[in-house]
Amino acid sequence: MIKIFGHSGPDTDATCSALIWEWYLNEIMGKQARAYVQDPPNSEAVFVLARWGVEMPEILGTLSAEDEVVIVDTNNPGELPGNINDTHIAEVIDHHQLAGGLKTRGPMKFTIRPVAATATVMHWLIGRDMVSMPDAVKGLMLSCILSDTLEFRSPTTTPTDKAVAEKLAAELGISIPEYASELFAAKSDVSTFSDAELIRMDSKIFDVGTSKLRVSVLETTAPTLPLDRKEGLMAAMPAIAAEDGVDEVLLFVVDILAEEATLLVPNDKVRAIAAASFGAEASGDTLLLPGIMSRKKQIIPNLKV
Repeated sequence: MIKIFGHSGPDTDATCSALIWEWYLNEIMGKQARAYVQDPPNSEAVFVLARWGVEMPEILGTLSAEDEVVIVDTNNPGELPGNINDTHIAEVIDHHQLAGGLKTRGPMKFTIRPVAATATVMHWLIGRDMVSMPDAVKGLMLSCILSDTLEFRSPTTTPTDKAVAEKLAAELGISIPEYASELFAAKSDVSTFSDAELIRMDSKIFDVGTSKLRVSVLETTAPTLPLDRKEGLMAAMPAIAAEDGVDEVLLFVVDILAEEATLLVPNDKVRAIAAASFGAEASGDTLLLPGIMSRKKQIIPNLKV
């Protein structure tokens, strides 16, 4: 049985891409495969699975050297099980920069394309067999693309992402603006998550200079909901930094509709990082960054310590 899974702290693309590839390997390639998630997915992914009547994948257990795996939506060992290099990695499908560090026992399939969503890469890989894809799986694919592109607002969006999403929406009889609004409303519901869970929900660790930073992003159409909790979020950051072995936690609240981000500024170190990275001085405990939407394209490339 091939185990398919994405990065830790799974979002819609990591969760649903594993399910898309489960369908492809089982139904088209005639292999035995099963999708998993490393952790419980975020609220948007939960909504998507319920909307399309797809069962939530099981939590991935401990891997062994005998396991054959397919990795989706990441190629970063830091976002994968600690013993990932002991397994038989059969394939990687991703849209992020090459991180390095994965080791394989032999030749394998490795596909990275410069698009906004892993699901877009899968649409290209599946090719003519898309005609066999059931509507529920098409719904997952559409959801991934709309989520990762923020309904084409993100600078990561390519013409290919937009064309694939529009094609899928037409086949499904879905209005993209209406469905995207439902997605983002689900993404914005953070009421059931603790402060620590919110910080880690969509979060990645990066080495910047000599510092290690956890960079977290909360994408929402209701930014006041997380910002009203800023005191609790900032109070939780030191413990998270200590537990995760990082120097600082940076939390950006991205307002999808206003197309801007608010960085929480809990201390002078983050204040200095913000000034060096974005050329902006925070006078209080938040810093508004107009036009900032993408961690991959706009935040990480600019980070300086």
